This record gives sequence, C-alpha cells and structure tokens, in this order.
Amino acid sequence: MGKLISCEFNIDTACVELKFSDGSMISIDCTAVEDEVAKNVHQRSELDYLIYNDPLGYADLILNGNPEEYLRNVTDYSPLD
Repeated sequence: MGKLISCEFNIDTACVELKFSDGSMISIDCTAVEDEVAKNVHQRSELDYLIYNDPLGYADLILNGNPEEYLRNVTDYSPLD
C-alpha cells in the first residue's frame, strides 16, 4: 500500500473510502459497521458524528482500534425509569 492521499465519506455508497498513491483503495461499509458494533441509538449517533466530521479518525478506529470499547467509553446511556 502506498501513501494515503484521501479519506472521505461517500454518501452514495455509505462508505468511508481511503485512497492510496499506488491506486489501491479501502472502502469501509459504515452501515455494516453500525449494525455490528452499535447497540443503541447513542452509539450509532457517535459513529455518525465521526463519519461526517472525522472520517480519517473513523477509519483508524475501525481498522486499528477497538470500536466496541470506544463506544462504551464515549456514550453515557441511562434509560428512563
């Protein structure tokens, strides 16, 4: 893989796409990721925020991090009694 030249969210495919200088590309299906790791609307909202505001951070989290742990740490969900 060459040097990363772009990372953006493609709204038409609902994927974060990373393009490299050697012509290779990684496409992350955001809908599939949400279905797999997000357990509630708060966690989905956090992932959506990253997708739109920090697609490179989102890609790094999905490819190199632990999204389940990240979501547990950043979302504080308290159901109403």
